[in-house]
Amino acid sequence: HVASLLHDDVIDDAALRRGLAAVNAVLGNKVSVLAGDFLLARASVSLASLRDHGVTLLMSRVIEDLVAGEVAQMSARGDDLVSLESYERRCFLKTASLMSRSSQAAALLSGADSHAAELAARYGESLGLAFQVTDDALDYDLGSSALSLGKPAAADAKAGVVTAPPLLAMMDTGEGGRTKDAEELEALVRRRFKQKGDPARAAELVRLGRGCEKARELAARHADEAVNALRQLPPPAHEHGAACRVALEALARAVVQRKK
Repeated sequence: HVASLLHDDVIDDAALRRGLAAVNAVLGNKVSVLAGDFLLARASVSLASLRDHGVTLLMSRVIEDLVAGEVAQMSARGDDLVSLESYERRCFLKTASLMSRSSQAAALLSGADSHAAELAARYGESLGLAFQVTDDALDYDLGSSALSLGKPAAADAKAGVVTAPPLLAMMDTGEGGRTKDAEELEALVRRRFKQKGDPARAAELVRLGRGCEKARELAARHADEAVNALRQLPPPAHEHGAACRVALEALARAVVQRKK
């Protein structure tokens, strides 16, 4: 995960990462890429030491998904760019895949059957989607300071990245159908906020269309799905397992309530 963040900051030419100076901004792109490669190599060695071919194969797919998600984000065009379904697919590849496959791998390593492992995967996927959609809502939330977020407001729009808040805000409808604000926002989305003033105008239209609130509602639905998957797992066999189950449910709730 950390390796992917180091590489992401190079791709995005980011100056900050959660309020701290990004490695690439301090030490340069070369060191940041090599550090990411090193961490990925160490993770691969640790994975191989498990001596579980099935889990190794499962977790290796995460790397493929991360790259596919980044390419999909960069290359999205036309209707694919304004599709909420396509956006959530990109969220799965870039974020939820790691959480889903990690959860599934943990279940398999504990000796769980295939049904329980699938429920664990569903929990991780829903948790990952809830986390990412909330992250994207925070990016447009004018009530969240740049200090708490660790990046400027509407940074995604400035980078030409289309996320849930504008997609949900542009679905806003009135008595006569879609509003003029929603239609204007779709035009900005389709050109990836490339013209001067587009990011600021997009942030305003997202506010008017309640894009952040709608994104948080979407994230909450994903959190509910995570909790639902968790509750379908077999009852914990001991007290420690029960405590862990409570913590996992609390985690699903926490990711959508955070302010940074």
